[in-house]
Amino acid sequence: MANTFQVDVVSPEATVWSGTATLLMAKTSDGELGIMANHEPLMGSLVTGPVTVEAEDGTRTTIGVHGGFLQVLNNQVTLLTDRAQVATGGKEEARQVAEELAARDGD
Repeated sequence: MANTFQVDVVSPEATVWSGTATLLMAKTSDGELGIMANHEPLMGSLVTGPVTVEAEDGTRTTIGVHGGFLQVLNNQVTLLTDRAQVATGGKEEARQVAEELAARDGD
């Protein structure tokens, strides 16, 4: 059984996703990151795009995010995003969702 860690994806409106995961992939201003259990502490600035979370049960959830921050501390990953939405169609749909969220900046 793979080691796990807690993941919380939070926007100002709601908690978009919360649960136990074995892997999280996200893109920051420094590049794409793969986070697994017991990762070193880290903070990063999220860029608009997809975030993929592989849950403890093996299911994958892809979330489109627009801006915000990622924090890894004490086996917990928190993504504080300006806007986020779960995408049902995978990474490409999440990228489109993230771009649509970014386009709302003018609203």
